Amino acid sequence: MHIDGRCHCGNVTYVAEIDPAGVSICHCTDCQILCGSPWRASVQAAADTFRITGAEPKLYIKTAESGRRRRQAFCAECGTPIYSATEHAPQSFNLRLGSIVQRAQLTPKGQDWTRSKLPWASDITDLPVGKHA
Repeated sequence: MHIDGRCHCGNVTYVAEIDPAGVSICHCTDCQILCGSPWRASVQAAADTFRITGAEPKLYIKTAESGRRRRQAFCAECGTPIYSATEHAPQSFNLRLGSIVQRAQLTPKGQDWTRSKLPWASDITDLPVGKHA
């Protein structure tokens, strides 16, 4: 599936080819902190299909508990998370679902690091709907 994406301010833009069956949710504590959310949803794009079409994102190198280092890319202007990838010569990019224009068409097919899942994150369907529904 061909997708395009952008940060909130429109400074960083990109295009890619993805497999919608690869959309997943991660509940690890690093993703919770880096995304400011109880989970991170993403989809992988092969390096040869991913292309930045706007400004280059700012990179932050995160070191996991395992010692593995990964680059986290985000807009230097508005802070929108764009992707994560290996530190050097990535073969693929984990694109952040929220930055993809076609995100409403992409349903997660799996979830990882559920031992870090927040206890209430499994079912929010019974929460009252606010006035901006």
